[in-house]
Amino acid sequence: MTEEDYDQLMNIRTGMSLKDMNRTMNIHYHPYEPTPYSALEKLFHQYELKSSDHVVDFGCGKGRLVFYIHHLFQASVTGVEMNETLYEEAIENKEYYLENSHETEDGIQFQCCLAEEYEIDPMDNRFYFFNPFSIQVFYKIINNILLSMEKAERDVELVLYYPSEEYIMFLENQTIFELKEQVQLPGLYENNPAEKFLVYSVPY
Repeated sequence: MTEEDYDQLMNIRTGMSLKDMNRTMNIHYHPYEPTPYSALEKLFHQYELKSSDHVVDFGCGKGRLVFYIHHLFQASVTGVEMNETLYEEAIENKEYYLENSHETEDGIQFQCCLAEEYEIDPMDNRFYFFNPFSIQVFYKIINNILLSMEKAERDVELVLYYPSEEYIMFLENQTIFELKEQVQLPGLYENNPAEKFLVYSVPY
């Protein structure tokens, strides 16, 4: 299926336009770029979510991952987006998606705030990052997650797409997270080792 086919299936509009590339003016936040559906297909062929999971997508943009996960797994998903225009487009997509799927809106939420200001819910247990911001912001978010885990102990996993070396070095050298799983993208990884998903968890 093409990008357009997937959007049409879920009755949403998440493609990237030229104006999207220039929307982010904050040096710590990167411009909008949705994870390709072809990459999500590979990820979720190997990595499975449960309907009881609560997923947070930091830098969710127009909500592509949010709707894709809800469509496949009926898991609860929260999209966090700092850009008000992208947030409004995500809210519109939610209306279109629910109209098409006849699902209740309980499992889909969007919050318009800086990622480091998002208050981690004790139920949140899966966190997705497509290299959305600087390492300084990433530090703060991981610290927020770890503090939340101290207050409400649970199984937590981080999923990173196209991870930066800074993210990897920080997680592996300065946190309790350990690499659990790697999903390489055939046809892309061979020429660019960043074309992969890394899943980190806390060993018990």
